[in-house]
Amino acid sequence: MKKTIISILLLAVMSAAFAQKKTTTSAIVTFDATTPKDDLPKAENKTVIGSIDTKTGDVAFEAAVKNFNFSNPKIQEHFNAPNWMNSDQYPKITYTGKVEKINKVNFGKNGVYKVKVNGTMTIKDISKPLKVNGTITVENGKISVASSFTIKLEDYKITGQAIDAGKVAKTPKINVSATF
Repeated sequence: MKKTIISILLLAVMSAAFAQKKTTTSAIVTFDATTPKDDLPKAENKTVIGSIDTKTGDVAFEAAVKNFNFSNPKIQEHFNAPNWMNSDQYPKITYTGKVEKINKVNFGKNGVYKVKVNGTMTIKDISKPLKVNGTITVENGKISVASSFTIKLEDYKITGQAIDAGKVAKTPKINVSATF
């Protein structure tokens, strides 16, 4: 009986040590829609859920819309309003994808690897394909990912006078970073 229990515990520990799916609850997403007319429409969300499967290359991120923090409370109010993100009806933004050629990333060796990810961004229940470039950094067993890209607000039916007036960029820059 003791041998069985020890064997089960050993198997559980070994499985955890070789886990392929890495997760975090503290990924960071920044949103920068600044323009020459206004440098305030930028926000940060430090509570994004993320995962990467080192074997399959599957990646996923989920951000609560209301967790994006702006320096100006009025802009935050507009961001969550119905004609913008409508965060009461659509409380999250998601991205799911797959790293191309994941087998070229050596997760057992320190290094920086340039990657491409094919995926789908969903905002306000509108899903659009989104291919992004990024980096995977392996350092002493820790895995970090980063990417920078733009989206078109009109693709997700995000409208408003501030966009039309040039106070908010029509194609904001999005930065994603996570450590697993």
